[in-house]
Amino acid sequence: MLLRREGFPQEEELVFCTVTKIQYHAVTVLLDEYENKQGLIPISEVSAGRIRNIRDFVIEDKKIVCKVIRVDPERGHIDLSLRRVNESQRRSKTDAIKQEQKAEKIIIGLSERLKKPVEQLYKEIAQPLMKHYLWLYLAFEDVVEKNISLEKLGVEKELAAKLEELIREKVKPKKVEIIIKISIQTYEETGLELIKKAFEEAKKIAPDTSINYLGGGTYRMLITAKDYKLAENLLKKTQDKMTEIVGGKKGAITFERQGE
Repeated sequence: MLLRREGFPQEEELVFCTVTKIQYHAVTVLLDEYENKQGLIPISEVSAGRIRNIRDFVIEDKKIVCKVIRVDPERGHIDLSLRRVNESQRRSKTDAIKQEQKAEKIIIGLSERLKKPVEQLYKEIAQPLMKHYLWLYLAFEDVVEKNISLEKLGVEKELAAKLEELIREKVKPKKVEIIIKISIQTYEETGLELIKKAFEEAKKIAPDTSINYLGGGTYRMLITAKDYKLAENLLKKTQDKMTEIVGGKKGAITFERQGE
């Protein structure tokens, strides 16, 4: 990784590490995000309970997520825990690192276009942006989602313009998808027209919605939105409108969420 944070991590912070040395009483790791910083995981912090073979939990060169439990800047000591990191925390931290690596690949691509050393270019971009963001990928997402200006955040004007152009090529807007199975029965002679009208109204409410006929009076509807709150709101409005058109004395309509 190109990312190198200054100073020492904070207690309770989650850090991404590489196992470098395993001893019977402790594990030594390199903190990937911090410049030349090593940490120690006491054997009691590797796993709860008795450990018969420490290599059942860690091996050399393995990437792991640890929690910082003590920091002594004067002595340069960083004590870590592996057992105090739950699965949700581990996954969240790992996902953040993967996203940051994607952001770094964009900078590497830009360095190739500009024929400029990647370390120098990264410094010119990261130094101003890290004053506002914990991760570069969060700034890059805001370029796409909120149309923020990297120049206003401190990146040199010409460099900001070229970086924003590449970001928009590589980073797609975030999307949330909700899949619904719809079953419809109609009692009207014009039942097909009612169903057609119901889906037309659904498309008016959520233009990005896709609909597929599954057979036997069932349909698959995919609602796409920028976030879950908006997606849920669109779903509620769609259900209410379609029920108004098809339900009641005219027929029966049910909605079943899929993939949950």
